[in-house]
Amino acid sequence: MTTKRCYYETLGLSRDADDREIKAKYRKLAMQFHPDRNPGDKSAEENFREAAEAYDVLRDPQKRSIYDQFGHAGLEGSGFSSNFGGFEDIFSSFGDIFEDFFGFGGRRGRARTQRGADLRYDMQLNFMDAAFGTETHIDVEKLETCLDCNGSGCTPGTQPETCSQCGGAGQISRSQGFFTVRTACPHCRGTGKSIPNPCTACRGAGKIKAKKKVAVKIPGGVDTGSRLRLTGEGEPGGNGGPSGDLYVFIHVKAHDYFQRDGDHVICQIPISFVQAALGDEIEVPTLNGEKTLEIPKGTQPGDIFRFHGEGIPSLRFGRRGDQIIQVNVKTPTNLSKKQESLLKEFASLESKKFSTKLKNMFKGGNQSRAAQ
Repeated sequence: MTTKRCYYETLGLSRDADDREIKAKYRKLAMQFHPDRNPGDKSAEENFREAAEAYDVLRDPQKRSIYDQFGHAGLEGSGFSSNFGGFEDIFSSFGDIFEDFFGFGGRRGRARTQRGADLRYDMQLNFMDAAFGTETHIDVEKLETCLDCNGSGCTPGTQPETCSQCGGAGQISRSQGFFTVRTACPHCRGTGKSIPNPCTACRGAGKIKAKKKVAVKIPGGVDTGSRLRLTGEGEPGGNGGPSGDLYVFIHVKAHDYFQRDGDHVICQIPISFVQAALGDEIEVPTLNGEKTLEIPKGTQPGDIFRFHGEGIPSLRFGRRGDQIIQVNVKTPTNLSKKQESLLKEFASLESKKFSTKLKNMFKGGNQSRAAQ
């Protein structure tokens, strides 16, 4: 099994590097190992891929935070690992890096592919679905291929024409020192084609807005702020480029009984002062149904009890947290005469008991001073 290099080591960065340093280091390595400058060099290709993967993680604050805490395993467990299918994925994701400085946005002789835009969806989840996970479907509005023109952008029965400005290349070139700088053709916007008779349904765009039902699998243990990444469910790419991703942001509704603290759940249970004094066995609700809790004699208000393994499943480790139970001793109201009488008798006994304790304390203190 191949061990991945540290991303900071790959880019030659310290762990406190800022965004400007990260981009500058990646730009330098990307230019050094660019496939067009190292034809047939497998080592350069691998270095080019490694640098792109490191840059993809370290430029994203959330990915970088997970990587800093948990390394490569944390990214894979959170669904944020970066896997580029080929060079075109890298060019489409970071094309601005190459075009801004050397014009290597795409491969020579063809229009640069474009990665589709990412989309966001905010999902409301109830407490139990967040705790144990669920599968659902959501309706996402995004661009889809126009059915009238099958994505060509042309009126049915017509065809696009070769761009007269770039000759169909999608790019125009100019010399800059030792390099040939290529930029997207402004006339055809990098497509290499012009559309004299645009489709009336999509107005020549080849895409229209449509709603799509997307299946979402929610893992147990998500919480408010969790983000799920559905690869390829964003906007479609251009010129054969990959689709963007759909990010589902989770918002968990409050529960009437349970509160969450990390992977633990907290609840408060009312008991009578008789139960607290004499002890009892009570049924306590848990995430999996009721469970018996033994209240020992002499339980005090605010005492804490714990059910191990009855909390929330951990997203990273799988094991469940605990259920923490805090007891609240309730003072009785609306007492009957008999209850009042019994309490007064109890209070009298407690008073005598307390007085005896005080006498013994003072007696012991006096004896100690006499001995001195």
